[in-house]
Amino acid sequence: MSDAPKAEKSLETTFDIDGTVEAILGAIDQEREREIITRRFGLYDRKETLEQIGELLGITRERVRQLEKAILIRLKIASEEGKIPNVQTLEKIIVRELSEMGRLATVSDLTDKLTEKADNLKRSRVAFIAELAPHLTVVNENDNYRYAVGISEYGDEKKLRTAIDEIVKTIKKHGEPLTIDQLHDQLDYEHPSIVRALASVSKHLSNLKDMWGLNKWPTVNPKNIRDKIYVILAENGKPLHFSEIADAIKDSSFSRKNVTTQAIHNELIKDKRFVLIGRGIYALDSWGYSKGTVADTIADILRKSTEPLHRDEIVKRVLKNRQVKETTILLNLQSKPQFKRVAKATYALAE
Repeated sequence: MSDAPKAEKSLETTFDIDGTVEAILGAIDQEREREIITRRFGLYDRKETLEQIGELLGITRERVRQLEKAILIRLKIASEEGKIPNVQTLEKIIVRELSEMGRLATVSDLTDKLTEKADNLKRSRVAFIAELAPHLTVVNENDNYRYAVGISEYGDEKKLRTAIDEIVKTIKKHGEPLTIDQLHDQLDYEHPSIVRALASVSKHLSNLKDMWGLNKWPTVNPKNIRDKIYVILAENGKPLHFSEIADAIKDSSFSRKNVTTQAIHNELIKDKRFVLIGRGIYALDSWGYSKGTVADTIADILRKSTEPLHRDEIVKRVLKNRQVKETTILLNLQSKPQFKRVAKATYALAE
C-alpha cells in the first residue's frame, strides 16, 4: 500500500452548494412553500418580488411575506438542530473563508472565493445558505449597502451597518481619499482587512489603486473623460502632453478606456482644472499654474516683483510655470510693448 498522502479536495468539490440547496428544498413538504423560497431567493432563475409571486400563486403580497418568514424560521431551526447537516458543513467553510477576508464580504466576493464559476445563480444559493446558517449574519441590500455575509460572532446586521457607516463618515470628514492603512489608523479594529471588508460593503464608497473615497470623488470613481484625465495627471504628479495622457488612459484599469487622442485634447481645452503650460502640455491648476500666454506670465511675474528683474531671473521664474523654450521667453521680453528695459538685461513693466 502506498504511503503517499491523499490529494486534498478542492474547495469547489467540498463546497457542494447545489446538493445542499436540493437537500434543503427537499425538507420543505408543501409545493407552494418550495415555490416561494426558490423564487424569492432566485435559486433556479432570477429573484422575484412578493407581488410577482403573489400574482403567480393567487395570494396577496403580505401573505407571501408571512409564508416566507415562517418557512425560513422552520429551516433555520432545522439547520441548528442538525436536521440538514449539509448546512453546517458549508457554514464551517464559509466562516473559514470569511475569517481570511476580514470577517465580512459581499455575496459576490464570497461566491467568487468559494466557487470556480461564480454566476448569479451561485451567488443566490450562497446567500440562501448564509440566511439559514446560525453562525452567519446577512446584510441585506438597499441603497446604502451591498448584499453581504458576515460572521455572527462579530456582530448582527445592525452592528455591521453601524460600522460601515462609521467608515463612510471618517472618509467624508477627512475630505479626500484614504488608503486602508490610513483608515485603520483612525479607527479601532484589529486588522486593516476588517476595515477593507466593511468599506467594500458600502454603496457610498469607491476605490482606485487602494485609495478609498466617496463615489462622487473623481479621483476614486472617474465617470467621464475629464475625470480620468484628472486622475492620470494627479497620479503622475507632473505635466504631461495630451498624447501621453491618452496613452496612459488606454493602459489604465478604467472602464471604457478606448478614447481618441483628439477627444482627450478637446476635454483638456474645456476644463478649467487643466492648464496649458507648453505646446500640447497640460498641468493641474491646483499645482499653482495659471492660464495665459508667455507674455501674460512674464507680466504677472514683474507685477508681483518689488523691483525690475534681470532677464535670467525672469526666464527662471517663467520656466516654473511654463514648459517653453528660453528663446520664446526672451523674444516676448524684447518684442512686447508692455515690457521695457530699464538697465542692462533688466526689465520692468512699461506701465
